Amino acid sequence: MSTISPAVNLIGFLAAACTTISFVPQLVRVWQLRSAREISLIMFSVFSCGVFLWLLYGIFVRSVPIILANAISLALSLGILALKLRFDRK
Repeated sequence: MSTISPAVNLIGFLAAACTTISFVPQLVRVWQLRSAREISLIMFSVFSCGVFLWLLYGIFVRSVPIILANAISLALSLGILALKLRFDRK
């Protein structure tokens, strides 16, 4: 495996920050509205599986930006799924 330059790693961290932070407004909105009716359970389930696999991939290739982004994205995605299941039962 080749060494990744600091500039390329910076791009990875910036991309990771943008895609990961994008879930925060959705999580906050679901929490505030106490509703996740508009959210697709299947889509977020499949997405969470994909993010978990990306996390594993990042671990295997030892890519810190991929590991951090996907660990945080998985936590946010699972949080949204948990709230969907909680609020949809009502």
